[in-house]
Amino acid sequence: MGSREAERDAILRALAPVVDGIAATFGPVCEVVLHDYRRPERSVVAVAGSVTGRTVGGAMSEIGLRVLARGDDARDELNYVTRTGAGRLVKSSTMVLRDSAGAVFGALCVNVDVTEMDRVRDLLGALAGPATEPPVTTTFGDDIDSVVEALLDAHLRSQDQTWAGLDRARRLAFFRGLDERGVFAVRRAVEQVAARLGISRASAYNYLAQARATTTDTPEGATP
Repeated sequence: MGSREAERDAILRALAPVVDGIAATFGPVCEVVLHDYRRPERSVVAVAGSVTGRTVGGAMSEIGLRVLARGDDARDELNYVTRTGAGRLVKSSTMVLRDSAGAVFGALCVNVDVTEMDRVRDLLGALAGPATEPPVTTTFGDDIDSVVEALLDAHLRSQDQTWAGLDRARRLAFFRGLDERGVFAVRRAVEQVAARLGISRASAYNYLAQARATTTDTPEGATP
């Protein structure tokens, strides 16, 4: 285990100058962030540029949590577009980092602020056809609690009932959805979710355990 951790540390050290090089190449509209997924609450180990306002020691975003939840099955996510809470349009790529055994342990992320380019495109394309779907707003921040809170808010809004109005199956689906987005990879997330829903910590852990058991026990392609 020690040699594996040393290898991962060496990969991160080797990529640190790459972070600066990419950001310098593309200029002030570009931000490059290096993540160590072994510590989700402070995953940012190197950053150059300032598009999302990340700093070293900051937490991973919703996107990083999603990648983390997929474990070693995670794949690179390239050229996706999100909108920051401040309204900036960002085009990003997230490239997962693997050790020699193929285990995912981090990511190199490139974020490019395309807000002004998007405005020009809108002007030029006003007569070209219908608008495309708006990008999803994504929470970027150094505080992991704010990221979890944003995911929880979005998940609650997607329900057509309050938590109290959900039956058992939908409550389990609710916890399963949060788990698939990597929420429970964060320390204290269960307590945070429980407090927000107005249930006990024991109840939250119980719902999570049942949701995971249902996922494990359901054959592929079947509906639980």
